[in-house]
Amino acid sequence: MSIRTIGILTGGGDCPGLNAAIRAVVRKAAAYGISVLGVHNGWLGLIQDEIALLNRYSISGILPRGGTIIGTSRINPFDSKEYLQRIRDNWHKYGMQALIVVGGDGTLSAATRMWRDEGYPVVGIPKTIDNDLRGTDYTFGFDTAVDVATSAIDRLHTTAESHHRVMVVEVMGRHTGWIAAASAIAGGADIALVPEVPFRISKVCEILKRRREMGKTFSIVVVAEDARPHPSEDFLTPEQRNQIYKHERLGGIGQLVANKIELLTQIQARVTVLGYVQRGGTPTPFDRILASRFGIHAVELVVEGKFGQMVAIQGSKITHVPLEYAVSGPKLLSEEFYRSAECFFG
Repeated sequence: MSIRTIGILTGGGDCPGLNAAIRAVVRKAAAYGISVLGVHNGWLGLIQDEIALLNRYSISGILPRGGTIIGTSRINPFDSKEYLQRIRDNWHKYGMQALIVVGGDGTLSAATRMWRDEGYPVVGIPKTIDNDLRGTDYTFGFDTAVDVATSAIDRLHTTAESHHRVMVVEVMGRHTGWIAAASAIAGGADIALVPEVPFRISKVCEILKRRREMGKTFSIVVVAEDARPHPSEDFLTPEQRNQIYKHERLGGIGQLVANKIELLTQIQARVTVLGYVQRGGTPTPFDRILASRFGIHAVELVVEGKFGQMVAIQGSKITHVPLEYAVSGPKLLSEEFYRSAECFFG
């Protein structure tokens, strides 16, 4: 079957590099004579008939822009049978022959079901600052998030040194510590707390006090938003755990760690929560290139009829893996990577 019209949507949280991926899909599709329809606001666009043609004019100048020109949402098409029927109606209305879905675990999980259970010809592109999708060494957005976190750590060094304080930097990372570990290494932090390795607050304070004894008057502690105390030293109340480990919105562990550090060491501790700043703004060159290569390969998969796949990078090679594998569980921070960060603790 000759492909003439495809759609593209971006779902989940915004992420640096989304526009670069959109641009690449439109440019590569044009080379094959394929029209690209931009589905606005994730799956919601297919439900509410918010779909518009993308062309060379509409993608002009978007390469360095953060966010996504077609919008995003966290709507799940399987939340109701009515959603699925509306998607079916609009799919046929616009004559779509394939859909490229750009997203993280949630969006690509829905894409997997659309392919497996509903029979839609779907290709996935992995985007998430968390770098937690299986089958790919990197997702675009991760490099930019690490760059932002590293820049913040660099700046906090001077404040920490001037005031002789411990600076706790809380970074994003739902269930994985890739951003925390990478930015800790790049920023020269003294401790990194990640979800994969429950931390003992006594060990953290021991390292900080030892630094003081060595004449180091300040320290930087990077904390992933889903980092958790070791069960043997869990200092959180049930209320605090319920508050900071909400599935839809993590955050708050940094302040509690800082409070405990002050209590146990008598060293002033202050907190900086980077939050959404890690997801916004201009993508790094690495992310622009990676997103562009992903977009090109996604179109090639569509043309070749290889659906139910997610584009990936392994080593320096762009390839693809089954969507079902990519969303079968989070790609956790590797022990080797964490040990590299741990080498610089203290």
